[in-house]
Amino acid sequence: MAEIKFGTDGWRAIIAQEFTFENLRLVAQAIVNYIKDNKLEKRGIMIGFDNRFLSEEFAQAVAEVFAGNSIKVFLAPHGVPTPAVAYTVKVKELAGAVMLTASHNPHQYHGIKFIPHYAGPAMPDITDQIVANVRKLQENTEINILERDEAEKLGFISLSQPQNNYLYHLQSLLDTDAIKNSGLKVVVDPMHGAGIGYLDKFLISMGVSVITINSSRDAYFGGLLPDPAEDNLSSLRFKVRENEADLGLALDGDADRMGIMDSRGNYYSPNQILIMVMHHLIKNRKWKGTVARTVATTHMLDRIGMEHNVEVVETPVGFKYIGNAMLKKGAFLGGEESGGISIRGHVPEKDGILGCLLFMEILAVEGKEPEVILEEIYKEYGPVVSRRLDIHCTQQKKEKVLETLKHYDPGMICGKQVLTANRIDGWKFLLEDGSWCLIRVSGTEPVFRIYAEAAAEANVVAIQREVKEYLNL
Repeated sequence: MAEIKFGTDGWRAIIAQEFTFENLRLVAQAIVNYIKDNKLEKRGIMIGFDNRFLSEEFAQAVAEVFAGNSIKVFLAPHGVPTPAVAYTVKVKELAGAVMLTASHNPHQYHGIKFIPHYAGPAMPDITDQIVANVRKLQENTEINILERDEAEKLGFISLSQPQNNYLYHLQSLLDTDAIKNSGLKVVVDPMHGAGIGYLDKFLISMGVSVITINSSRDAYFGGLLPDPAEDNLSSLRFKVRENEADLGLALDGDADRMGIMDSRGNYYSPNQILIMVMHHLIKNRKWKGTVARTVATTHMLDRIGMEHNVEVVETPVGFKYIGNAMLKKGAFLGGEESGGISIRGHVPEKDGILGCLLFMEILAVEGKEPEVILEEIYKEYGPVVSRRLDIHCTQQKKEKVLETLKHYDPGMICGKQVLTANRIDGWKFLLEDGSWCLIRVSGTEPVFRIYAEAAAEANVVAIQREVKEYLNL
């Protein structure tokens, strides 16, 4: 019997091994039962999917379970971005949405995530209820299914394309005049994913010169991870340079994360993008209030916040916590170092398409190269370098290191006094010079991640080396 667990963003597993039609229907019924327990079934549900193998068939199987429980389904006709699905929940005031995606995971994986009625990632209290429902169903299976043809005749399943409403909504979040008048030339890379026809269509409607690559569906994602990290964007770098473009903009498998390059092919990390976006929103839009970042995200946001009387809230890793801060605290910007971003007025869900467009808006308003903008920010607030080190080990080693971490309470790291330590999510230590490090362990793999941030690259390397040696990794 498969162990079905919801991680930071849904349940993901290898296709045909654990991610089977049988298990998927089980999860779908568990979500149905959650919706019924909360008396939301009359509001209907959106079902979207990415471009992975069997996505349409998996989505139909989920739709048939909802229809079998007399819940109205709005089914996407083809692959759609997660943020567009989330926006549909908001605009249609639905009970929620089911998104069939494994996001940036390898092509062998598929996944399912539930987006509740507030149009953001499900919080642990909700996914715990869904997993509890799964356990009950595994003991006493009661899955109701109504085949699609009959469900469509009875009005329980209808096709719904979220693209136009979503793209129109994005216009309200952006300085479209600045983008229209920017004169920027852009290469867009949806990485064969669900973002095909979204970012490029929006930019073309703004009169922007656009070249699109990797824009056909490929369940193997061209042999790469559908993750817009620098190592996976060599074709984008080549096209930017070949066409003398100003920007290269990439999206992950379900378009909720971004990857950005400048005209020289220099890659901008999510941390750097967040720094530029926050500075822009405060300086040029005059936004005030609260910003939310995860425990693993750059503290440059805190420096900027201190200068402008903007509160910065720290959350555990996972955009669900960022989204919760946006809902509960009214944060005008939420972001994470892994590439998620959203702003006030949008859904509390990460959106790679919006992130790319905000970056374009910054360049259009400033009229400068991104490298220049970033250097000006560093001059104003001080330099910062952020890095993450992933260390793979055996399961036996993982258990030993976890035992060591129970007693890890350093007074000094690299000759700098530890000012504060927290366990919001992992083991985090803030040092006297403003540098910090964070140790997190994967919940599913024998992998440790050591995050570090300091004023210079050498300091970051030294922090990570000392922590790694202490833990004997």
